[in-house]
Amino acid sequence: MSDAWLDEIKWTAEGLVPVIAQETGTGKVLMFAWMNRDALRLTQQNGHMVYWSRSRGKLWHKGEESGNQQVVKQLRLDCDNDVILAEVEQKGGIACHTGRHNCFFQRLEGGRWVTVEPVIKDPKEIYR
Repeated sequence: MSDAWLDEIKWTAEGLVPVIAQETGTGKVLMFAWMNRDALRLTQQNGHMVYWSRSRGKLWHKGEESGNQQVVKQLRLDCDNDVILAEVEQKGGIACHTGRHNCFFQRLEGGRWVTVEPVIKDPKEIYR
């Protein structure tokens, strides 16, 4: 299979594209991350989300440590060809490394950030 589809993406100067992971069925935004060409190619080939970890400088197979994989339902490219929307099935119900369902668990209330989503599983039990 040709990689011409990858050439249509407007990659950042660092060779990355932002990715929004959205839960299939609920439409809830689970997380935001980055992909490079290899991550996107592997995601398309294997049907499981693979991201690029900027902090670790390596590919990050979602769920490789926690078991909370994201199964790809569909990938979409926005109108400017510079953002990927991934519709995923979130295995284990936990997308965030804090042990929550999603990474957007803080809401601005009265000029301060308030945690509004519970921890489903203690991260110490997830990451060893």
